Amino acid sequence: MHFRVRLASCTSKGLNYLTIMAPRNLWHMRSNFLFGSRCWMTRFSAEIIFKSVSFRLFGVKCHNADSEPSENEDLLNNLLTMGVDVDMARKRQPGVFHRMITNEQDLKTFLLSKGASKEVIASIISRYPRAITRTPENLSKRWDLWRNIVTSDLEIVNILERSPESFFRSNNNLNLENNIKFLYSVGLTRKCLCRLLTNAPRTFSNSLDLNKQMVDFLQATCLSLGHNDPTDFVRKIIFKNPFILIQSTKRVKANIEFLQSTFNLNSEELLVLICGPGAEILDLSNDYARRSYTNIKKKLFSLECTEEEVQKFVLSYPDVIFLAEKKFNDKIDCLLEENVSISQIIENPRVLDSSISTLKSRIRELVNAGCNLSTLNISLLSWSKKRYEAKLKKLSRLA
Repeated sequence: MHFRVRLASCTSKGLNYLTIMAPRNLWHMRSNFLFGSRCWMTRFSAEIIFKSVSFRLFGVKCHNADSEPSENEDLLNNLLTMGVDVDMARKRQPGVFHRMITNEQDLKTFLLSKGASKEVIASIISRYPRAITRTPENLSKRWDLWRNIVTSDLEIVNILERSPESFFRSNNNLNLENNIKFLYSVGLTRKCLCRLLTNAPRTFSNSLDLNKQMVDFLQATCLSLGHNDPTDFVRKIIFKNPFILIQSTKRVKANIEFLQSTFNLNSEELLVLICGPGAEILDLSNDYARRSYTNIKKKLFSLECTEEEVQKFVLSYPDVIFLAEKKFNDKIDCLLEENVSISQIIENPRVLDSSISTLKSRIRELVNAGCNLSTLNISLLSWSKKRYEAKLKKLSRLA
């Protein structure tokens, strides 16, 4: 019995085609091919068992090793018609444009039904193009799960407009459902879960085991410090620092130990600190926290502050540890140059929240209004613009 195998190559830019004449009722075929990128080298061995000598044509499409896959032209046209910023989307997630199957029209229809405008939908896709890979069924299920936390469709649309990644980052709805049930079960309120969704959405992409590990660690820490309400403890810390669940227990433990040893805190003092103003420090890199505190001490010691004053300064406003070394030093120097004393800064550390340009402009305005900075409560340097301007008008009238 005879058969024919015809090999033909057709080469275009970046593409090779192999055409083989083969039996229609092929039972078994074993073959090895070795292709070069510029020319063909073919090694072929075949063992074929068949019961018919009829043939049909089939083709195999091969990419050159150095070629790039082409973009989906239909997808590009659809996105442009929808008003998507294609350049932005391509920079953020270029792989999406090579997909042959996408669901941009289904996504548009779904979000329109939830109250999103065409402009918002275009913005969402521009910033997180992977959203168009989600199926209508997946979107509907995920939306329903979010509604267990968020009170209205419009509120979800607003969250997506601010942070599309929070909704589209994962398509594992079962994991999301299990995490929501677990976080409710450990005493977190709807308000707390909504805060997690908007600020730290990766919490819900974590595996359930990871979230359980952190909650178990926080509860054990609470009990070791003599507090008898671990549920309240966990709720307070997570509400103060929604990012803590996406950190490792090792990092959080190291930072708790750093705070306790550095400031010589007893259990009650430590509890108050980490459930309150110190909660945000817990997700910092421990090395960064230590370096930052070392720099704060060095700078304040150079200005003849005591150890007690340094500790009072940091404990009254732990967020100062977030400031990089240069930024902290520059702000202190700026205030000193404007005749603000170091004792005033120690008493009002929140002034370091303001930028250097804001500090300088406000000091200049206060001086022009006839204020004496040496006797002034400088906390107004960090007030909101509206509150500050109202106070400035009042001081100007009194001058």
